[in-house]
Amino acid sequence: MAKTTIETAIFPVAGLGTRFLPATKATPKELLPVIDTPLIQFAIDEARAAGIRRMVFVSHPSKSAIERHVMADTELEKTLRARGKDGIADDLEEAAVRAEREEVAFVMQPEPLGLGHAVLCAHAHVRPGPVAVILPDDLILGRPGCLAEMLAAYDPARAGHMVATIEVPRDQVSSYGVLAPLRRAGRLLLAEGMVEKPEPEVAPSTAAVVGRYLLDARIFDALETQEPGAGGEIQLTDAIARGVGEIGLAGFAFSGRRFDCGSKAGMLAATLHLAAQDAQYREVLQDFVARNLGADAADAAVA
Repeated sequence: MAKTTIETAIFPVAGLGTRFLPATKATPKELLPVIDTPLIQFAIDEARAAGIRRMVFVSHPSKSAIERHVMADTELEKTLRARGKDGIADDLEEAAVRAEREEVAFVMQPEPLGLGHAVLCAHAHVRPGPVAVILPDDLILGRPGCLAEMLAAYDPARAGHMVATIEVPRDQVSSYGVLAPLRRAGRLLLAEGMVEKPEPEVAPSTAAVVGRYLLDARIFDALETQEPGAGGEIQLTDAIARGVGEIGLAGFAFSGRRFDCGSKAGMLAATLHLAAQDAQYREVLQDFVARNLGADAADAAVA
């Protein structure tokens, strides 16, 4: 199988983050930190690790802070170095998107018309060929990163659309797009379709789609004519499902751990997970658990 190169990643970041209000009244949800790293930075780093060289951010006019975070701030770096904070300046320089190593575009989605509409807004700014879509509030931690794993397994001759999937309890399927499976091939689940937010009793499986997509370029043609679906929005899953017969569809079981950081509970879980792996926070976590749940629970919490 010849390896397919995907050069563009689309980051839909226009949502208003209403579940995190009032925190997101002035700070975009994508800039909320897991300890000290904003969600958007995890997504950027994952894209870089997968070889992505063009990043398209589909944002909202009220969220200019995202662009400020993403792009290099040479004045801030200069100020930090003048104050002897070279380490912090180096970290900022490494994290920022810079023209000499990456291409970047920001486009606006003024109205919340759905994920499919957000992806369509990026069309004029993508390079030819398949594209990746990364939802920053679906934090997936692991090495290699989820997107890199998906690219290594991507074979457009078998399935031009690939989506990251997890198994969920049947009573939770109505929160996800769900695959209608045909057969499993290793870590791939070949599918004949996908249903957006089905009721548990009619869901075709419990293979739920989460926020990583590798999409054949024909997805933009489908989105151009896609009618509103669940919630009255242009659903990306509906447009993907329309092309299954011609393009093919596969779910991919990634090895990393996924946290739904679009929810408060998921954000807390991600923070605790990373804290438990870092010596400078582990003692704080152990102390909290010991004071509230006992010493045995504290040891188990960081095991």
